[in-house]
Amino acid sequence: MATILIVDDEPLIRDLIREHLSHEGFTCMEAADGSAALAQVTQGGIDLVILDIMMPFVDGMTCLREMRARKIEVPVIMLTARGEEYDKLAGLENGADDYVVKPFSPRELVARVKAVLFRTMPRAANAGESFVFGDLEIDVPSHAVRIAGKEAPLTPKEFDLLVYLASNRGIALSREKILQQVWNYDYFGEDRTVDTHIKMLRSHLGHHRSNIVTVWGVGYKFDPDAN
Repeated sequence: MATILIVDDEPLIRDLIREHLSHEGFTCMEAADGSAALAQVTQGGIDLVILDIMMPFVDGMTCLREMRARKIEVPVIMLTARGEEYDKLAGLENGADDYVVKPFSPRELVARVKAVLFRTMPRAANAGESFVFGDLEIDVPSHAVRIAGKEAPLTPKEFDLLVYLASNRGIALSREKILQQVWNYDYFGEDRTVDTHIKMLRSHLGHHRSNIVTVWGVGYKFDPDAN
């Protein structure tokens, strides 16, 4: 089971989160500020961080920025008493994977932890794999897509979108589901975000553009036999 680092300057909050996560079988570690959190994640062995924003010494947002600057890609769920849209945007733009506002339901937080791990841990587990569909190669380790040996100029988000679609080939995926899994948005974001990126992705896939099929009334699916 995954190891979760709980970072909050309030011991009661840490105890509450640890109790519910431990009940679900997770291993929990704790830190009271961002500086201690950075020291722990740098050592490795952490699968996800629950990170409070408002803390003394090194606050959560500073900690998150420093983690990403150090190329520490451990998924992070931000935890804060402030619910303004600016804070949510700032967290997502600095590399947070999800955002929970205090007061929160412990059961909801556990569900979000499981959801984030579900969409991030398989990517690490399959880091050595590639997808090949005819002359279309999706090279996950090198973060590249090649068509007949020529690299397609995908943006990072287009690549993530293609990997998600290909990983779920044959399955009709709603726009909401795609937003949740690729953009990590939970009721935040718009359908046209998906539609715009699908359009750009198709424009880079040449004759494989038809592999991304529009499922009317639902969303999209990847069909390797649609060419």
